[in-house]
Amino acid sequence: MTSTSAAAAPGEAGGPGQNLGPGEASSTGHHAHPDHSLTGFVLFLASESLVFLAFFAGYAVLKNGALSWYPAGVEGLEWREPLRYTAVLLSSSGTIALAEHFLARGRLGLFRGFWLLTMAMGAVFLAGQVLEWRGLAFGFTDGVFANLFYLLTGFHGLHVAAGIVLMGVTLARSFTPSAGGGHKGLQAAGLFWHFVDVIWVVLFLLLYVWR
Repeated sequence: MTSTSAAAAPGEAGGPGQNLGPGEASSTGHHAHPDHSLTGFVLFLASESLVFLAFFAGYAVLKNGALSWYPAGVEGLEWREPLRYTAVLLSSSGTIALAEHFLARGRLGLFRGFWLLTMAMGAVFLAGQVLEWRGLAFGFTDGVFANLFYLLTGFHGLHVAAGIVLMGVTLARSFTPSAGGGHKGLQAAGLFWHFVDVIWVVLFLLLYVWR
């Protein structure tokens, strides 16, 4: 009886969200390969990185070889407002790290609060990007720079939206303890969000800083 109660103790602190706890993979000894799905997700992120790197390289090559880069009447992009929502997006890496920190300590209320805050910050970033698009003096067809600007920011924005959806699914799973694989889903969402943030830093430097 003593050994049975001791084995059950690690799961008690997690309460209704214990399926998301850090000890999930080790709680069942018959799982020989608990991290295969996360490894697959890391490989997916690696492939996405290659896609973005190809875009970055293409942008640099085309810009270096262009006699006239910006559309007519445009000398560069206004960077102050984009810098504000860039700060929001980068700060969201901190809030998602805090969410994971509180989850690891079984504090589900704080985990859900910071997780939801991260989603809201991602939505603010997307809203800022849409407002910027609406205020631009050029359209998608106004030259190579315009093509690449909308392509790169739009493709990245699609990833931000996907990250928000992924986090929403993970948040919903924290209310359904019968769902398995929660910890891996949490890790995947966190990795994806940090990936999105890093990609935007490179994009910001290419599009707004590099004149």
